[in-house]
Amino acid sequence: MPDNVLDGPERPLYEIKANLFKALAHPARIRVLEIVSMSDDPVPVSAILGDTDIEPTVLSQHLAVLKRHHVVQGKRVGNAVYYQLAHPKVAELLRIARVFLTDTLAARRDQLDVVQSLPPIGTR
Repeated sequence: MPDNVLDGPERPLYEIKANLFKALAHPARIRVLEIVSMSDDPVPVSAILGDTDIEPTVLSQHLAVLKRHHVVQGKRVGNAVYYQLAHPKVAELLRIARVFLTDTLAARRDQLDVVQSLPPIGTR
């Protein structure tokens, strides 16, 4: 393996992985993925709109990003468009991220508790 993996043959794989995380790097897209992952069936855009405060044009842009990076798949049925996760492991990724977030926040709360238990600092 080369000393600098970013110059080696693995670079495209790391770029794909980085692009995946870029696709996930917006709160609206995370919310959309959570909505889509809660259903076993494809979810109509109208339902996603109903569960969020996202403007239709903005939602369309977010869905395009997720689709471009192969996180969701879209299917048109008549006038409606339905989305589903492109791979079932995306839901697992969301669950793991939530556990990580919960653990991180709990650790910070513990740190805050420690700081709050310190003796007061005198003022002069």
